[in-house]
Amino acid sequence: MTANETDLDLTEPVLICVLGSFRVVKAGADVPVRSGGKTAILLSSLALRDRYRASRESLLETLWPETEATHSAHSLNSLIHALRQMLGDVLAGASPVIYSAGGYELNVSAGVGVDVSHFDALAEMAERQLRAGNTDAAVRAWRRAVALYHGEICAADDMRAIVQRERVRALYLSLLGRLADQYFGERDYQAALDYALRLLSHDPCREDAHRLVMRCHVRTGERAQAMRQYRVCQQILAAEFEAGPEPLTNALFDRVRLDPATV
Repeated sequence: MTANETDLDLTEPVLICVLGSFRVVKAGADVPVRSGGKTAILLSSLALRDRYRASRESLLETLWPETEATHSAHSLNSLIHALRQMLGDVLAGASPVIYSAGGYELNVSAGVGVDVSHFDALAEMAERQLRAGNTDAAVRAWRRAVALYHGEICAADDMRAIVQRERVRALYLSLLGRLADQYFGERDYQAALDYALRLLSHDPCREDAHRLVMRCHVRTGERAQAMRQYRVCQQILAAEFEAGPEPLTNALFDRVRLDPATV
């Protein structure tokens, strides 16, 4: 496996984005789509389903829960026709949503992609690169994955979407932690600090990230800042859990205070 394999194709003609805020990107440019509107609900619902597919009945219930079935079915057909007119010109005339065997799905074969899938693929690619011993390529894939994460999945109105949102968020935090550890190991303490602080901005209770921030500050000659970080950690844990830091964190603080050369 070569480093070039980290060049995952992110250039589908149509990209459905649900990380952070809902967007539809057509040929590299955002298409105006009203957040919370029927188009956004339809596309995000499909984007978060297994194989990007949902039954006709579930879509009708999601989009028009109080509407008579015949009328809502006509509205769904009109919505899909409008989507084809909006996006079909970059899909060789194909519809971005197609009907098959009683359900509707995103037309992946025509060139419709989903940002969450790219995020997952980059994380999986990084693992393959690590197993092959290509650490630099793994780091590049991690960096590209975290760059795709613009925030939590915006559409989380049912249990399936909530589970997906939490899974992706946990993976994102894991990637931030791995990047921080990797850069610390390479003695790039500023990069390690940046990723550790990004991790803490999403999960302030992560003591491993607090400890890494403390070590980065000591390594860059900012011992007092490392001690302040310990106090920040103390305050957050007390407010959130009415608990103190772990023994590892306390021991690190003692080393920072008494023998910083060992940190």
